[in-house]
Amino acid sequence: MSETYRALRLERFAKTLREAADIVALPIAEPGPGEVRVVNHWCGVNGLFDVQIARDAVSYVKLKPPIVMGVEAAGIVEAVGPGVEDLKIGDAVASNRFGGGYRERNIGPAESFVQLPACTAEMLTLASTGVSAHVAMHVIGQIQPGETVAISAAAGGLGHILVQLAKLRGCKVIAICGGERKVAFVKSLGADVVIDYRAESIAEVLNRDFSDALNLAIDTVGGEVFDAFLDNLAPHGRLVVAGVAQDMDAGPELVTAPRVAHKLYYKAASIRGFMNGLLTAHWPAARAELLELYAQGKITVRIDDSKFEGVESVYDAVDWLTSGRSMGKVVARLKRD
Repeated sequence: MSETYRALRLERFAKTLREAADIVALPIAEPGPGEVRVVNHWCGVNGLFDVQIARDAVSYVKLKPPIVMGVEAAGIVEAVGPGVEDLKIGDAVASNRFGGGYRERNIGPAESFVQLPACTAEMLTLASTGVSAHVAMHVIGQIQPGETVAISAAAGGLGHILVQLAKLRGCKVIAICGGERKVAFVKSLGADVVIDYRAESIAEVLNRDFSDALNLAIDTVGGEVFDAFLDNLAPHGRLVVAGVAQDMDAGPELVTAPRVAHKLYYKAASIRGFMNGLLTAHWPAARAELLELYAQGKITVRIDDSKFEGVESVYDAVDWLTSGRSMGKVVARLKRD
């Protein structure tokens, strides 16, 4: 075994991840009491978050470089420390902790790793992005059978799972995505209506066909998508804010408009923030249900077609994800079996 491993580490704040983070060699340490050491095989890419971290633009996360980047990873346990009983060498595990993703090895408390049926990109997606989708839809969104549900960025890693979960609840799904290829993909997942924002106005379609009809809307984009969802909430409708991708570069948009209370009050509607890190108590049940649904063939996981190999490929993976051209979950392979 070599005495070091590679990791992508934030060294300075800059406009891009390439400028802010370097690949560094870190020493391989032995796990201490209650710890395990894992060889990461896969990492999930969260490009928008990564860029914002690089720019020191995430208000709820204040970091001081140097610090290893990345959040979610799946790998194989290669060493266990004293007192660890629930995990053993050779177990497939996932972690979802900041600093544990973009690195070839990960060491930490055993309780920060969860066991997986297999060490695959699909299992990592379910244990991370899938859990986010499940918690956003069921805990925050409080989805009910038969409702009309709108989902933005429906062809993405989070969105394509949201579409499937809503259909499993017998809901009518209105999906938003861009381009013919993504439209075809989202339709294949069972979406009832797919709005191609590159070819038609989201607001015009919703105002015309779904006025005051959205029981639940889950938005990760913000801006005009958020406005269109808000304007068309049904009585008792819920709008879940799961991201604001449109605000990434310029910061929050300043809008002069009637206060949002006027759009909510007369419908008894609500806007609800989804911050997955504050909902960890719900993760185990969500993960267990998702793994069971996947085992039964009731949901599928789409991994983006682009191949990213090694820690050094994370730069390209982030660029690809933030380009808007990806479809499904973007991952990088850190080690071959």
